[in-house]
Amino acid sequence: MTSLRQKALKLGAPWLCAMAVASSGAAVAAPPAKAQTAATKGTTAFSTETVVERARALAARPYQAPPKSLPKAYTQLNYDQYRDIRFRPERAHWRDAGLPFQVQFFHPGFLFQSPVVMNVVEAGRSQPLRFSQDLFSYGKVVNKASLPRSGVDGFAGLRFHHPLNRPDIFDELAVFQGASYFRSLGQGNLYGLSARGIAIDTAQPSPEEFPEFREFWLERPASGAGQVVVHALMDGPSITGAYRFTITPGSNTVMEVQATLFSRRTIDNLGVAPLTSMYLFGENDRAKFDDFRPEVHDSDGLLVWTKDGEQLWRPLQNPRQVRTSSFRAETPRAFGLLQRDTAFHNYEDLEAHYERRPSAWVEPVGEWGAGAVRLVEIPTPDETHDNIVAFWVPDAPLTPGTPLRVAYRLHWGARSPWESTGGVVTSTRITSAITPGMPVGEGVTPATRRFILDFSRTARAEDGPVEAVITAAKGQVLRSTIQRHEPSGGWRTTFELEPEGTSEPIELRAFLRRGSETLTETWSYLWIP
Repeated sequence: MTSLRQKALKLGAPWLCAMAVASSGAAVAAPPAKAQTAATKGTTAFSTETVVERARALAARPYQAPPKSLPKAYTQLNYDQYRDIRFRPERAHWRDAGLPFQVQFFHPGFLFQSPVVMNVVEAGRSQPLRFSQDLFSYGKVVNKASLPRSGVDGFAGLRFHHPLNRPDIFDELAVFQGASYFRSLGQGNLYGLSARGIAIDTAQPSPEEFPEFREFWLERPASGAGQVVVHALMDGPSITGAYRFTITPGSNTVMEVQATLFSRRTIDNLGVAPLTSMYLFGENDRAKFDDFRPEVHDSDGLLVWTKDGEQLWRPLQNPRQVRTSSFRAETPRAFGLLQRDTAFHNYEDLEAHYERRPSAWVEPVGEWGAGAVRLVEIPTPDETHDNIVAFWVPDAPLTPGTPLRVAYRLHWGARSPWESTGGVVTSTRITSAITPGMPVGEGVTPATRRFILDFSRTARAEDGPVEAVITAAKGQVLRSTIQRHEPSGGWRTTFELEPEGTSEPIELRAFLRRGSETLTETWSYLWIP
């Protein structure tokens, strides 16, 4: 089965993710002004502060939506036609120079009706890249003759290529396309979740805003460079921003993000370093889906690593209505949406290969201050919509005249960037506490649910008895047990929850300990009777 979303992934287009319901570093000094030479003609001086000052100046003026300047024939391209327009790999930027990174661009049109300006930077000078139909091949379903060769002054986005998996093949590494969306891959990954520059008023009564990256500057990497740098200018009704991305490919690809943000109004619900993903069902809530696949999701849980060292694991859910959860986190050590389950037999999808979707960890750099990690879960009937959003919200609002400088690292890949400090939750299963033909335990009603949690192996649990600590904000926890999970070498704990007549959501927590020593992360779950 090939969904619209899966087709879009082949395009490298995160625009399907835009469901309505991200301390700057030192500036790079610009070269001294001098007379134009043949080498500098048509170029302008550029530094990191160039983008910052552009963003500052934009914020001081009323917002102007980007002009819809594309010729009509471009805007009328349908999905199949747009998909049949492809960048010519032999025309990739920097290809002829033999550099370790190459850049390809996306054709404007279809949903992308406001072309994005592209520039290249070399030796402190910036020069624009011009759109040309010669950069693209047009398939049989496209009437190329109907597309004017003039009147187009930009692209729909860009993607970086690099020998990520093999030294002789330039694989896709990162994509920037659609509003302020971008995404990346570690070795062996396929595209899954996305990131955004910023989130504004997500899951609030007021409409959510989607600021856009209006212009990019690509720094030419040195021969043999291990990383590539791209700058972006963001603009939206309430905010502007200057971004610098340093992308280092590897088993986990790391993006160092530096952003300077300016607001046109007071913003109370600012989502910093937002991640967007898809969760349809997993082992904890698959009952309502008649599907041959055991699980369908790009991410299966939210990890929050607090400043005091506690690690929280919140399994994702596909709720009946929009649900928002907040986790207090002053300058968290990390948070992220993870695809922890990487076994093919847990998905059985030969096309989507959800087991190869990357996780994304956000690692703050510097002090972020007081705030909370917020998780938004949106109901979805299928896998074509991204319905999960996670970001950090500062307690202090962003106000006009006071810029916010924020820095973080984004780690994209299949493995945690940090050594494990204890056991982690590997599965969450929920079933009725009543088993046909078996005796019913005391206090068990039709509403009683049984939870089965598996934790990974932890060397610290080898000596002495292990205890499962389970708490419920409401209701009653009954018959908790713990035993070794012999196939994995880890632990399994089970318990029953009796809601005691409440229809309100119930917060559950569980972890393993030996004496006073905590052995695992904390499982955190919101059960809705």
